[in-house]
Parts: sequence; structure tokens; C-alpha cells
Amino acid sequence: NLLDGTSPNLAPFLFPHPRRFLDITSQIIPKIRPGMSSASAVSQSGGEGQRRASSLTDCEGLLREGSSSWPSRAFFILQDIRNTVGNIPMEWYQDYPHVGYDLDGKKIFKPIRNKDELDEFLDKMDNPDYWRTVRDKMTGADVRLSDEQVDLVHRLQRGQFGDINFKEYEPYIDFFSSETMIHPVTNRPQDKRSFIPSLIEKQKVGKLVHAIKMGWIKPRKPRDTTPQYYDLWAQEDPNAILGRHKMHVPAPKMRLPGHEESYNPPPEYLLSEEEKLAWEQQDPEDRKLSFLPQRFSCLRAVPAFSRFIHERFERCLDLYLCPRQRKMRVNVNPEDLIPKMPKPKDLQPFPTTQSLVYRGHTSLVRSISVSPTGQWLVSGSDDGTVRFWEIGTGRCMKTVDVGGAVKSVAWNPNPSICLVAVAFNESVVLLNPALGDRLVVSATDQLVSSYEEPEEAREQPVQWAAPAGKEHDAGHRLHLAHPKAVRQVTWHSKGDYLACVTPDGGSHQQVLIHQVSKRRTQNPFRRSKGLVQCVSFHPTRPFFFVATQRHVRVYNLIKQELSKKLQANCKWISSMAVHPGGDNVICGSYDCRLTWFDLDLATKPYKVLRHHKKALRGVAYHKHYPLFASGSDDGSVIVCHGMVYNDLLQNPLIVPVKVLKGHAITHDLGVLDVTFHPSQPWVFSSGADGTVRLFT
Repeated sequence: NLLDGTSPNLAPFLFPHPRRFLDITSQIIPKIRPGMSSASAVSQSGGEGQRRASSLTDCEGLLREGSSSWPSRAFFILQDIRNTVGNIPMEWYQDYPHVGYDLDGKKIFKPIRNKDELDEFLDKMDNPDYWRTVRDKMTGADVRLSDEQVDLVHRLQRGQFGDINFKEYEPYIDFFSSETMIHPVTNRPQDKRSFIPSLIEKQKVGKLVHAIKMGWIKPRKPRDTTPQYYDLWAQEDPNAILGRHKMHVPAPKMRLPGHEESYNPPPEYLLSEEEKLAWEQQDPEDRKLSFLPQRFSCLRAVPAFSRFIHERFERCLDLYLCPRQRKMRVNVNPEDLIPKMPKPKDLQPFPTTQSLVYRGHTSLVRSISVSPTGQWLVSGSDDGTVRFWEIGTGRCMKTVDVGGAVKSVAWNPNPSICLVAVAFNESVVLLNPALGDRLVVSATDQLVSSYEEPEEAREQPVQWAAPAGKEHDAGHRLHLAHPKAVRQVTWHSKGDYLACVTPDGGSHQQVLIHQVSKRRTQNPFRRSKGLVQCVSFHPTRPFFFVATQRHVRVYNLIKQELSKKLQANCKWISSMAVHPGGDNVICGSYDCRLTWFDLDLATKPYKVLRHHKKALRGVAYHKHYPLFASGSDDGSVIVCHGMVYNDLLQNPLIVPVKVLKGHAITHDLGVLDVTFHPSQPWVFSSGADGTVRLFT
């Protein structure tokens, strides 16, 4: 504080003697400002350094003369320090352009240091004083060390004293020598306390007596001089005895007698004369049998065993000399064989609770579909009606009577087209529900009505017709009359192609692909390879999936060839869904199995799940979340976490997370169809009880 100039008036009280003050300041100033002595300051800073050096010289002269005005003038000179922030860490000014304040309260700005590594290297090579130049933390300037300071550093490095004038080895004066002196070194008289008993010793003795009375201090016991030997078995750990029992290796049991040791062995065990002669000529170690088999007419004719003592002796030798072998049994915990699955709570979000029930159908609901915007839901029932629901409120917005049991409904996945395909009996109807954006509804009607018939009409297996009158007002836009009953309809991801399944074992027209914009129908297969159950388009590539009773065939539509044939390992496939990535397929079957296929891995199922108790009716993937669901006749919907990784070396992660129940089993039928919301982790299910349920 004195050197910072904060309390200059305390100097006369702290340093009453000027000479003593000079000695202390001469020791403190080099510590505070290394390298800024009077001589070096003059050479470094020019006029300012000369003024500071002269001020320091004046201060020393005042102190030596003992002037009466030395405190104020001396402290005024001692305050001549550039940075007056005191003894604080200079890292506080690291982010500021200045390093402190001078006596006038003005900022001391950091020197401009724009040297890069190349300039530093050149300075190191060219500057002869580079090795003795240091940076002052208080001002940020480069200071050149004087010869005295360099010598001080060298002395400290060698472990010597910093002061050159300090004599380390001065002559030693031995006051108490062996020579007898006439007069004593100290002739001080003894104190009075040397003749009085010590009170402190009295208190210590009292404490020791009290500790002996209380038993805290006990007398030392005499040592026993008799030699003691360590008893190795005096204190044996009982666990060691148990360990010896655990390490017990039982003796191997004797081999049971065979047919050759019977008193009436079979003829093939009896030796001939040549074999007996060869047996007698062999060494006992080389003989397969240690005795000659003999035949007796009855058990009473068997004599005493002559080799009994020898055999017992060999058995004792075997027990005594032969090493025993322990058969290592691997104790495997059955729980360790089960793969470690993550907890379902770590795999959220997924549907867990039944939120809404859509009631209105009077018969079982076979198929449901969700609009690409996620606002509307369409359902088809055996009561011959198609109902359009608002998902958020559960309100039935529109009901269309088609005049037959609806087998399948599918909403066009293109958000710019508002069309719904409905399959019933031998017909497929394209409906415009007129829900949602009016521009999309009008654009859909304009797209359908803008069709122009070609000049040369081609024969097609399906008749296209545009309804008019009441049917057009009800929303009917196109009628497609098929030769057989239609079971399933599904859209391509772009919304222009529509695939229909008409299962008939003897026909080659089980699968038909319709192009809505050109009103053209194609039959992609020339012959039937089984009873087709369901079909699906690949979401991104030109592949077409066809599921028969036991196989799933993958066709390349561009090359028009069979790409893969997947073996489902089940009796009858009921439903199929393709992953949004296109590399995985799930199939549900009537024998309670759900099979997951990895198209990049193999043609056999990657995993087979048997968590349903009855036949599966529907399976579905979510478009954005790693979820898939399956509905069964047991009235439950099981939601599973199915994570597909981008790394081809890592297999998909399949974890069942939730069992959703709510549908009532009617006529041995439960859940007939399931589908996911396009953007939310919600699942819809339709059942034989005539309801559609939303689980969120």
C-alpha cells in the first residue's frame, strides 16, 4: 500500500529512522520494478527515465541527510510508479486495451505488439539483447535486464545468495571453548524461581497420579524371555477347511464289466488258440484285456477269482498315484442369454392411451386410411358405407353409401390430390370427399374431368366410367369395373398409380395396376404364381412387392424381372407393410406370426415375433417415427420400436413397447386393420365391433 501511494501519511510511524527506511526501500523497489534501476532506467526510457532516476537519487540523498521534510517528498518520489493498480492478478486486464492507471487516474494502454512468429524469429537472430529482454507484466513493455540483474539471476540459478557483498563463510568465534577462562562468559545471578519448587511440574505430577488412579496409565509388563514359536495350525480359518472340501476331486469309478467278463460270453468274445498264443506273447501293458475270457456251463461252475488281490492292489495304486481330473462345468445364468433390451420409457414417444372412439358403423370395419395432411380419416365397413371423420374431434363429416361390403379403402398419398379409392364387390370407386382445402378439391375435379379419350381405344381388362347425376354429387368421380371381386387397393407414393388385388387361383389377372391420369390398366404378370394376398409399392424405387400365401416376391418394374423371393416361414400371409426407407418389410400371418425381413441381409426373416395369441389381420409402419404396429384377432394392438440404422453393419433394433387393448371380440374377430398418423406418434385401429379407435 505504501508503494501504491494509498497511505503515504503512515510512513513516519512505520519507519521512524530514515536509515532503516532507506534499507527497506532499497530491498523492496527492485522486487516491485525489476530492471528499472536508475542506470538502466536512464538508458531505457530517455528523459522520463532520467527524471525518475534523478528523483530516486534525490530521495536517497534526503534520507541520508535526515531532512525534516523527507516523508512527504520521499513518498512523492516513491509514488513514481507507472502502474498503480497494486498487487492484483494482471489477468483481470486480459480483455481490456489498458493494463492499469497512473497517478493521475489515466489509463495506461498496452503497447502495440504486432509481431508474428517470423518477426520473433528474426528478433531472436538479430537482436543481441534478446536473451536478456523480459516482458513487464505491470506495463506490458519489454525490459532489458542490466548486468547486475543478469548476475543476480545466475547466482540464484547456482544456488548462491543474491547479495554479492554477503559473506557466507565468516570467521567463527567459539565462545565456549575447551580453554578455561579466568572470568565467566556470563556472570548473571540466578533467579529466585531456581530455588522454589516448580508449580508447573507439580501440576504435571498431579495429572500423572490421577491417570494412574483411573487406570489410564498402566505399569509396563516385564518381557517374557522364553523363546516363542509360531504355531502354524493354531488359528486355522474355517473357510480354508471348507475350501479343501470344495476342491475335493472324487475318484473315478471303476469300469463296469462287459460281455467278455461274463461266465458265458458270446462266441465272438472267446479267443482262439492263435489269439491265446499271441496274447501270452504280448507285454502286460500292450494287452487289451488283462485276462482270458472263459465259458462255464453254469454259475456254480465258476471258480474263485485268482486275480482278486492283484486287481485290488492296482486299484489302490490308481487312487494313490494317478492324477485326477476335474470336469469344469460352465454355470451360465439363463438371464445372461437374453439380449439386453433398452427400457420402453427410453424409446418414447409411442402411443400408450386410448383417446378417441369413432362410432357410427353398424358392422365390422375392415379398412381405414388417413389423409396425407393428418386431419381426416376414412373407414370402410361391411354395412356398405364409407365414413369420413375429423381426427381431432371424432366428428363424422360425411357418409357415402356404395351399395356393397367395403373391403379396402386407401387415401391418395399425394397432398395435392383429394381422392379416396374404395373397393367393394367387383368395383373400385374413386371418391372426392370435398374435405379440406377447396383449391385442392377443385384441382382434383379438374384433373379427373380433363381426360380426353384417345382416338384408338385399346381393350382393357377393366372398364372405366365417369358417373354423373346423384353419384357425382355424392362424390363419385370414377368407376372401375373388375372381372373378379377386389380385395385390396393401394396407391403409389406419387398418387397416379393404383394397384388392385383380385385373388383368384386360376386367373392370371390377380394383380392390376391402374393409371388414373390416362385411365389405363395394366396386367404386369402373364401367369399366376400362387394366390396373391396383398401388394405394395416401394416408397422410393421402382419395385413392386407381391405377397402370396408363403412367399413375398419383389419385382423390378423397369427391368420387368423378379429381383428377390422372400421366404416368410409361415402358413398363410395376411398383410404386409414396407418401411419408409424401403429396405425392410414386415408381414403378418394367420398363424400368429409377425416376420421382419431385411432386404439387404437375406431372403429369410431377420426376426420372427410371436407375441399375438391369434391371427394377425393388419400391420403398418410409421412414416417418420421408428414404430410399427400389428393388429390381431385377440383384440389387441402391439406397438413395437423398430429402429433402422444408416450403418449397414448394424442390425435393426426391434423392441415391443406397448400392448393396446380396447376392441371387443365379435364373431371370433378382433382388430381388422391398423394405420399410423402421418406426422404424430398416433395409431388408429378398426375392429369387428364396428368402432375405430385412436391411441395416442
